[in-house]
Amino acid sequence: MQHRQIGQSDLRVTPLCLGGNVFGWTIDEATSFQVLDAYLDLGGNFIDTADVYSAWAPGHTGGESETIVGNWMKARGNRTKVVVATKVGSKMPAQDGLGEGLSRAWIMQAVEDSLKRLQTDVIDLYQSHIDDANTPLEETLRTYDDLIRQGKARVIGSSNYTGARTQEANDISAQHHLARYECTQPFYNFVKREDYERDLEPVLLANQIGCIPYSSLASGFLSGKYRAGQAMPNTPRASGVQSRYMNDAGWAALAQMEKIAETHYCTVGQAALAWLMHRPSITAPIASATSVAQLKELMGALDVKLS
Repeated sequence: MQHRQIGQSDLRVTPLCLGGNVFGWTIDEATSFQVLDAYLDLGGNFIDTADVYSAWAPGHTGGESETIVGNWMKARGNRTKVVVATKVGSKMPAQDGLGEGLSRAWIMQAVEDSLKRLQTDVIDLYQSHIDDANTPLEETLRTYDDLIRQGKARVIGSSNYTGARTQEANDISAQHHLARYECTQPFYNFVKREDYERDLEPVLLANQIGCIPYSSLASGFLSGKYRAGQAMPNTPRASGVQSRYMNDAGWAALAQMEKIAETHYCTVGQAALAWLMHRPSITAPIASATSVAQLKELMGALDVKLS
């Protein structure tokens, strides 16, 4: 399997990144281990998580996903075979006072917590989860630069940054000879394209910054499981899909993707992921799986060759 370079770094990753938001939330540790095992068996090496996963679930405080990934790597003895990405910056409910943002004080505390949960000495890709307007970009980037010098992070990235802020961060890194964001993690899929393609994509291409988009399957809408006129599941996820994607533009995009899938003898979800992989700015779309069967279908996207 052809690995791809993240930005201008020395990290090489599978063109499909396994999302860790479901670990310890919608699937337990045993099932998470099965999905992770299958991902590696099928040639995957790139896992994305965050300190805050899954603080939104009742009784959770954040760190649940990182803990499962750490337990899995220790149990399997496979740390050197995996590129681990995690994030800092979202609000951690278990913390008093500090506990969110991208200040030096919080990053320095949060990285130690993440390293402990992941049971590793170094985070391969450490990402700013959300832009922090209250902390100067230079402070954040200097902190990351120190972490790289200390051997606690290899490469840094951003998430949910605008094109302007991405360019500003890149300029500051160049001006002060600091480590730079080598990739970014935006919301992007075949249905919701305009913001990314107009605002962020030109900046990434101009600066050779990698991209690992989330919501690649539009919260399941691009799996083809939602149909016009059918009853919707009574879940927050389904209501979000309904409000965001179930409109004329959404149905038109889904119809297009179904035609692509039919032409290439693949599932709609595989076609949607393959479409992202073929975009010149995309390093690896992120997708989550809650079962081995679902994981195998997602990995099938790697074999879909589009014109």
